[in-house]
Amino acid sequence: MSLSLDATQLDRYSRHIIMDEVGPEGQKRLLESSALVLGAGGLGAPVIQYLAAAGVGTLGIVDDDVVERSNLQRQVIHGDADVGEPKVESAARFVDRLNPDIDVETHEARLDVDNAHELIGGYDVVVDCADNFRTRYVVNDAARIEGVPVAHGAIYKFEGQATTLVLDGPCYRCLFPEAPEPGTVPDCATTGVLGVLPGTLGCIQATEAVKLLLDAGDPLAGRLLFYDAMDMTFETVPYQRNPDCPVCGEGGIETIEGVDYTGGCRIDAD
Repeated sequence: MSLSLDATQLDRYSRHIIMDEVGPEGQKRLLESSALVLGAGGLGAPVIQYLAAAGVGTLGIVDDDVVERSNLQRQVIHGDADVGEPKVESAARFVDRLNPDIDVETHEARLDVDNAHELIGGYDVVVDCADNFRTRYVVNDAARIEGVPVAHGAIYKFEGQATTLVLDGPCYRCLFPEAPEPGTVPDCATTGVLGVLPGTLGCIQATEAVKLLLDAGDPLAGRLLFYDAMDMTFETVPYQRNPDCPVCGEGGIETIEGVDYTGGCRIDAD
């Protein structure tokens, strides 16, 4: 589709346009692109904010939760007036105020086996801001089958991690073949989380998503980035594709229908 930037857009995106690595063609590419953000909470908030500001033309937002006052310490796209409202609606209003160029597609639902293929299939990139292991494995599996790359992030107290799952690289199951036993990793409601932490990790995820959409730079494929906010350190650990991976290995699954995601989010489908 041919797309011309109008005078307002030339002004809005001028700091992209003057960059050789983006330029007007790159900005047009962003405006024609789509990203699905899974979660409109701590990680999803900065992802939504910066993808919308960057001009990613279509943003899908998946979340089945409502805004609570305790969210406001870190979920920066929501405000006090949004308490009690569905997060997808609050997020959509935020994007509308920020950038009228963006089309927002809200999905007030929890991504799971029954809707993952349908939700993921139409987007150019998925940004995984989920807060539980089951969803992360479902996202990984469905996105790999649908041929959609994933920018993954996770946080815990003062620490975070990020990696990017591209089609010719290892998937989340290559990195973590099994999830921790249920109840062994407490959530932020139990342990707390530094309010600014998801901002850092979410911005990294948004950066990875923009790079994927522009086909620019070197993504975090096959590399797990660790961030420690207390020590202000970053460490990158490489990991490889597992040839016996049930998802991205030879003879991997072709659908997540029938896959067993209980326990360690295992795959028992025959």
